[in-house]
Amino acid sequence: MTSLNSHGLRFAFGTLTVLPVRVTRWDRETARAGMLCAPLAGLVVGVLAAAAGCLSLLLGAGGLMAAIASAAVPAVLTRGLHLDGLADTADGLGSGKPADQALRIMKQSDIGPFGVITLLFVLLAQVAALQELYGRGWADGAVAAAVAAVAARLALTLASRRGVPAARPEGLGAAVAGTVPGRGAVLAGAVVVAGCAGAGALLGGYGAVRCAVAVVVALGVAGLLLRRCVRRFGGVTGDVFGALAETAATAVLVVLTFG
Repeated sequence: MTSLNSHGLRFAFGTLTVLPVRVTRWDRETARAGMLCAPLAGLVVGVLAAAAGCLSLLLGAGGLMAAIASAAVPAVLTRGLHLDGLADTADGLGSGKPADQALRIMKQSDIGPFGVITLLFVLLAQVAALQELYGRGWADGAVAAAVAAVAARLALTLASRRGVPAARPEGLGAAVAGTVPGRGAVLAGAVVVAGCAGAGALLGGYGAVRCAVAVVVALGVAGLLLRRCVRRFGGVTGDVFGALAETAATAVLVVLTFG
């Protein structure tokens, strides 16, 4: 079990980040452990994103530059793959083509108009939300950046649960689709929501409730997107996973600006 957990951590960090972690096993059992560990990879990404934002403020930059720094770190640590997946998924959903043709559109290297528009508004939403949150205080922005990154990877854990098929026989989607048991997905979700609530409690007042609600709402929005993609494409792909991560992260940040 210890060995499997170690390989699972390697799988999570090696496939979901650019951190120098070598994936030594690539099988269904390891994929299951890896996707259960995905929120831990998100925690590291989130802490680094928060650190970049706080460092910007410490050096005298305003809330806008801090927000850009925090939004840029997750993109850099994933080589922009999640953003690319979001754009490809938007092109596939917006194409109006049958599933096989839509999947071919998603595999193309160029980005269509639906992808460009989606990327524009998602990145604007992330930066605008982070700017407002950093404007309230460095702690508000830092907690938001960390919670968003963790929730984004939790959305991938839930999308890997049993009963969610892969749209293609190859790729990351096929490797992880249906690997996570339902009980494991529920437990991971409960732990992450509780942890994010704990982080929000550091802000005082209703911080714990706001962070917990933000994560739950984000997972609900990502779940709706997942349902749409499964119906549209016949299952999940690596691009769909990227879209789910960016959708969940953006939803968390937007919800945290309310109230």
